[in-house]
Amino acid sequence: MPATAWLALLAVLCFSLPAAAQTEIKTFEGVKLSPYHRDYDNSIRGPQKVESASYRLKVDGLVEKPLSLSYQQVLALPSIREVVKMPCVEGWTETLLYQGVRLRELLALAGPKAQATWVMFHSAEGYSTGLPLKRLLGDKVMLGYKINGLPLDAARGWPFQLVAPGKLGYKWAKWLVRLELTAEPQKGYWEKRGYSNTADAAGR
Repeated sequence: MPATAWLALLAVLCFSLPAAAQTEIKTFEGVKLSPYHRDYDNSIRGPQKVESASYRLKVDGLVEKPLSLSYQQVLALPSIREVVKMPCVEGWTETLLYQGVRLRELLALAGPKAQATWVMFHSAEGYSTGLPLKRLLGDKVMLGYKINGLPLDAARGWPFQLVAPGKLGYKWAKWLVRLELTAEPQKGYWEKRGYSNTADAAGR
């Protein structure tokens, strides 16, 4: 088997290992991290088990080139690691080391149309939320696929979670299956129930 094929197989195996088989990073560059495993679940329908073989991440709406990407195709994009605080509207905060793909690089592949100003994030469980397109182009905004060095599992949002620094946790959609670009702001699951569509975490 060619060396390139061996490397590809190794990459697949590494990302397929369950979180329990790998070592969790508990401190990073002097920062104590919140634990990967937690006892509570704040999803609307419980942890989702997304089928890896058939999974596709769709990027559509107001784009020049709609995308339908496999998990491995997304992972093939350049990755970053950042320690990020995720503040919950309930008053608690997690500090986690995320690894993922910058959202702006993924969006650039699809080519947002000039009239696109908003991105809706759709999850496997039927959850949705959105943020302004320009807010999603920052250096630390990503689609995360690892937390504290461990791949996301069903509870943590496999395959991808939006990482949106400065926004409350209900904007950090998990189990992502679709990114939809629109011309106007839209309301998602909690926003339709009275939550702020801005969700700024200032002061948290």
